[in-house]
Amino acid sequence: MVQVAQVAIGLYGLQQWFDGDFAPVVEVARTAEEAGVDQVSITDHVVMGENTDKYPYGPFPAPLDYPWFEPLTVLAAIAGGTRRIRLSAGVLIAPLRPAVLLAKQLATLDVMSRGRVSIGLGLGWQREEYEASGVPWEGRYTRLEEQVRVCKLLWSQAPASFRGSTVQFERIHAWPRPVQAGGIPIWFGLAPSERNVERIAELGDGWIPMEQRPELLAGHIDKLRKAFVARGRDPQHLAVRVALRPVFRDDGTPDLEATLATIPALARAGVTMVEALPLIFCRGPQDLEAFCKQLVAAGRQAA
Repeated sequence: MVQVAQVAIGLYGLQQWFDGDFAPVVEVARTAEEAGVDQVSITDHVVMGENTDKYPYGPFPAPLDYPWFEPLTVLAAIAGGTRRIRLSAGVLIAPLRPAVLLAKQLATLDVMSRGRVSIGLGLGWQREEYEASGVPWEGRYTRLEEQVRVCKLLWSQAPASFRGSTVQFERIHAWPRPVQAGGIPIWFGLAPSERNVERIAELGDGWIPMEQRPELLAGHIDKLRKAFVARGRDPQHLAVRVALRPVFRDDGTPDLEATLATIPALARAGVTMVEALPLIFCRGPQDLEAFCKQLVAAGRQAA
């Protein structure tokens, strides 16, 4: 069984360390890289409607004026300031970008990072975001599927033709292509419904669940592995990245040691990477290096 060995940090909220300036996130990534962290991840919202009370995962964690920085732009800046750490999103709301543009953006980022992209793709949850972007809310699952198929096609063929219900083209040429052999690994942030399990097994390389409970994750990951086998794919190649659920002390302060102690159970469930938010556990950038080293050590010990 594949177990946790890799760790990621989420970049959410780190502008709070720098009086609202997000540009120093490049140095944050560099520090994480030097401490052995495997991946950085950033969350996506193009715009935000006011109906945050409809967030399906509990209270929405950010105010309406929270600055959601565009992920591919941020990751490109980080690529230029680092050498090893991998670049991801949790998740990029793919249907809000045209399919051929998404393919070009991801391929360019992979070239500029020398093959360090493992992109997380999903659908988001807010209809208003789609409407403001001029993209239909209905049919978003089909749009996502076709986007991924278009990316894989353009990363491997020229001229390329595609005729789907949301995108069509004939004999187009798209360069550059990703540096990584076989294209960029695509991880889906989708609920583990029967249909989504099929989508991930057919088109994806990994899963980014919202679920954090090991006892439930184990069953979902088992279904995904079986779906991989049914398609002739090696289930050991399935990547699963889970955000650690923070543990808090009675006085409300975060307990890093207790939080990291949950990693072995996630490893036994089949999780291959855990993600933690420095914003929760660090008072500021002065705590980052020690935090990252503890996170890396906990991940490696669970392997």
